[in-house]
Amino acid sequence: MITLYDCATAPSPRRARILLAEKGIPHATVQVDLRSGEQLGEAFRRINPQCTVPALQTEEGAVLTDNAAITAYLEAVCPEPPLLGRTPLEKAEIASWNWRIEFEGLLAIAEGLRNGSPAMANRALPGPRNYAQIPELAQRGQQRLQDFFLTLEERLQGREFIATHRFSIADITAVVAVDFARAVKVKPGEQHPNLQRWRAAMAQRPAMAL
Repeated sequence: MITLYDCATAPSPRRARILLAEKGIPHATVQVDLRSGEQLGEAFRRINPQCTVPALQTEEGAVLTDNAAITAYLEAVCPEPPLLGRTPLEKAEIASWNWRIEFEGLLAIAEGLRNGSPAMANRALPGPRNYAQIPELAQRGQQRLQDFFLTLEERLQGREFIATHRFSIADITAVVAVDFARAVKVKPGEQHPNLQRWRAAMAQRPAMAL
């Protein structure tokens, strides 16, 4: 049985949870308490030396420690529904938008949160090592996030989904990013009608409640 090492309150493992649900893949779940620093303890380091979640233990016993690997594995073992695209052009477009959402959205939010939250002093980056906060990066993250919302707003003009004509991993990543933005007190406003429409439509998918 596949096992997901998860944290119910963190955005990165939520991406894996939604993907597993959309694929309908049965799995076990182990919660890792990030607030108490469980990910930095010796027990979890033996599972994932990078001290991050999600981590996915496959049926073969391998442990995948990032969303890119987890997505590639789950798409290969369960091709339907295809969330990475069917045709070469679909695969390319979905990969491109998923990367943009990660880089322009999720990383911008992480910059703002990790460099601006007193609770994350010396934890400006995830992983086994401590890194000092840089306040200027928190400010830049906020600016990048506003630009990211405008990018999605423009992209969703007349469109049902982010990348192609069907639901994909890009929509999963974008939902998590838009929701995670609340951690830095940013959410879609009246100037984002297309983004609000799309997020409301995504809320009708049962997996998005996870």
